[in-house]
Parts: sequence; C-alpha cells; structure tokens
Amino acid sequence: MRHGKKINHLGRKKAHRMSMLANMACSLIEHKRINTTVAKAKALKQFVEPLVTKCKEDTTHHRRLVFAKLRDKESVTELFRDVAVKVGDRPGGYTRIIKLGNRLGDNADMAMIELVDYNEIYNLTKPEKKKSTRRAGKKKPTEDSAVKAEKKAAEPKADDKEAVKEDKKEAKKEDKKEE
Repeated sequence: MRHGKKINHLGRKKAHRMSMLANMACSLIEHKRINTTVAKAKALKQFVEPLVTKCKEDTTHHRRLVFAKLRDKESVTELFRDVAVKVGDRPGGYTRIIKLGNRLGDNADMAMIELVDYNEIYNLTKPEKKKSTRRAGKKKPTEDSAVKAEKKAAEPKADDKEAVKEDKKEAKKEDKKEE
C-alpha cells in the first residue's frame, strides 16, 4: 500500500524525473512562464518554490544548494540576481498554475505555470496591499487614531453642547446682518 506517499512519479524513474524537473525549472526561470501538462506543472511547483525561497538570502551555501538541484549556472545567476529582487517581500506562492484546456494530439490536460511577480496583467489591476502579519498582537496607534483622539478631546460634552448651539445661532444671526 502507498499510504502517505504523495509524490507524483510522472511515469519515470527518479533520475529521469529529477533531470526533467531541473530542465523545466531552468526554462521557467529563463522564460518566466512555460506551457506543460497539469501533472508536470504541479510537480514543478513543488520543485521550484523551495529554490526560490532559498534565493531570497544570497549566500554561497544557498547558491550551492540551488545549483545542486538546477545544474545550470545561468539559471542560478538569474534566479539570485533578478527573481530574488522581485520576490523579496513575498512570503511564498511564487508560481501560478493556469489551466488551458486539453491538448489536441492526446487530449492531455494542459496548463501554464508562471512566476507570479512577472505577470504585469495581474499586478496592474490589483492595488498594493498593506503588509500584514500572521500573528495577532497589540495594535500600534496610527496617525488616524491620534487624530481621532484629538477630535474626541476637542468635541464638546453634553453640557457644552447647548453652549455650542447657542454660539452657532448667534453666528448665523451675525451672518444675516452682514448680508
């Protein structure tokens, strides 16, 4: 039984599968989006995302770890130089899979996998979101809350409200007299 074995073998031996995923990852890094089958796209997503996470911290150790998986100097260089800059503030989810339909020849489910930060169509329509944290904590007072607190302090109390109403009436009378 194969309980708990989640890896998709893609009908290949391990060496062939790793070589295929490394080549697809290099193509993805070079072209920023590629078309493939849905199963390969999902396997590629699991292969690429940890590598992109490692590229956020540019150390010799991380470069060697990524090179061991990709085995392509140009891809490693581009990953650490260009891609790392774009994904620096993103906590994860560096790739997007978009299903395209079926292939004409063998009716295989096709998909496009792309690096999220390189798609200008999606990035232009969405406004910049405020950076949020995952942990709840004590809220820091913002400028808006400070302004609201000042307004509340300046706002008249119940006793003063009647005096304010009278002042407003007097001001209206003076305005009418001037006209």
